Amino acid sequence: MTFHQNLNQISSLVEKKMKELLPSVSSEKDRKLVDAMSYSSLSSGKRLRPFLTFISASLFGVSQESALRAASAIEFVHAYSIIHDDLPAMDDDDERRGQPSCHIKFGEAAAILAGDALLTLAFEIMSDKDTHPDSNVRCDLVSALAKAIGCHGMVGGQMLDVLSEESEFSVNEIMRMQRMKTGELFAVACETGAILGKSSKNLRNSLRNYAHSLGLAFQITDDIMDNTSDNQENGKIYKKTNVDNIGIENSQEQAKMLISQAISHLHVFEEKADPLRELARFVLERNR
Repeated sequence: MTFHQNLNQISSLVEKKMKELLPSVSSEKDRKLVDAMSYSSLSSGKRLRPFLTFISASLFGVSQESALRAASAIEFVHAYSIIHDDLPAMDDDDERRGQPSCHIKFGEAAAILAGDALLTLAFEIMSDKDTHPDSNVRCDLVSALAKAIGCHGMVGGQMLDVLSEESEFSVNEIMRMQRMKTGELFAVACETGAILGKSSKNLRNSLRNYAHSLGLAFQITDDIMDNTSDNQENGKIYKKTNVDNIGIENSQEQAKMLISQAISHLHVFEEKADPLRELARFVLERNR
């Protein structure tokens, strides 16, 4: 099986599980919220973060059911972050992956609440015994996710992103913002698989370090693509990044270095981690 076949297969499995885990419509008054949650979380996407969780869990022999539930929770968090990022108070994006953003289709209030509901659903899943029978593992899952997406993680990174529109950020400050906003969710996606497998601290750290480098490389390649595209034409507000500070060529070299660094953290897993190595190369070579 090729990497893309593997990615697509896992994406399909995760999407099927997400459909099972999304709330049902118990009355017509529930429909708008549930529809907004489904619209945003089941939209097209490569599902790289749940792929990280699923593959990392497989390194430790975790059951497919546990891995898929946890991977779905991670993707629900990602969907929540996208809904809120697109809001007028944040990035003010009217489109996401060629479709109307959640707040354009359902209204701002419904979008905010759909994001809130997806976030809380993720914690509900992580704390459920069907995700793992060991309550200590479930507590560890909840704690790791909360730290990754809180004020010192993804949400804090988004705040820095907002502030970057108002003041000049140094290269190091932009790197910190990207590590928090993008890298922390990548890291906890990998770490979740290790937690499910009750791995040693060293192996857990190896996966976190791999994912942190991968997340930074992912953001840099995103910035390069934004820098070379017609941002006014696609309606996206352009924000200054390190690509503007150090140039496209240097940014490409930095991304290559980070991918090499990410792959180096996987040597302890030998050939079992080949899908993670292939994902790292995909991040470097992708065109969207």
